[in-house]
Amino acid sequence: MASGGKFKPKILGIICNWCCYGGADLCGVSRFQYPPYIRIIRVMCSARVDLAHILLAFSTGQDAMFIGGCHLDDCHYITNGNYDALSVVTIAKKLLGHVGVNPDRLRLEWVSAGEGIRFANIMNDFGRQVTELGPLGSSEGIDRAVLVSRIEEVQKLVPYIKLVQTERLRAPRSLRVSGEQEQRYHEFFNSPEVRKIFKEAIFDKLAIGQIVSLLKEGPLSTADIASKVGLTPSEVAKHLNASSRQRLVRYDSESKRYAIA
Repeated sequence: MASGGKFKPKILGIICNWCCYGGADLCGVSRFQYPPYIRIIRVMCSARVDLAHILLAFSTGQDAMFIGGCHLDDCHYITNGNYDALSVVTIAKKLLGHVGVNPDRLRLEWVSAGEGIRFANIMNDFGRQVTELGPLGSSEGIDRAVLVSRIEEVQKLVPYIKLVQTERLRAPRSLRVSGEQEQRYHEFFNSPEVRKIFKEAIFDKLAIGQIVSLLKEGPLSTADIASKVGLTPSEVAKHLNASSRQRLVRYDSESKRYAIA
């Protein structure tokens, strides 16, 4: 908190060198104002922003994160890296929302080198939005330490999640229809097939990882685990049964608690 009780959020921005950084530079030269608490990191392409970077930002004290790149189909590289950024941010939003973080704390925008005023407007709007949300955990109604712990569990799965993304969640090039790209990507990642992949290949595995981490600290009942991971007792029971079959956990009939096998 700043003096006088006014909250000043910590916001990290990662922006591409060729377009968005040019827009930010023009914004400065033109003396357009935007919040000074937004810290900018320049990378050569928005595709350089990794899922691990996003999770690290939130787990180390950032209240929000901004990613800026070239307009779609205007990337300076033949690989069109901004489409990769679009996929990564869409997946990151789903993961953050799943562990309880408001997805609005992560924002992706396209800014050209000649759009200094657009950059300033986006930064001012995002700054106001995050200020209204408050510190990480405030709008979520969850203790910040609990959220950070959940994010850290996701961090452990990043290599696996990236493998799932490569093999099963790669958006087809046919979605890159001029003027409709973001809508089509949104529809793809919210399709029943993709939601099923997220649940079975990522969310269930994440839940088991969280449960195992908790049990390493000591035996717990199904109800205790449910309250800590934010799942229903029946969902926890399902994951415990699967973990028992894999001999990751064991059930103590006397204490009626689960423990590490």
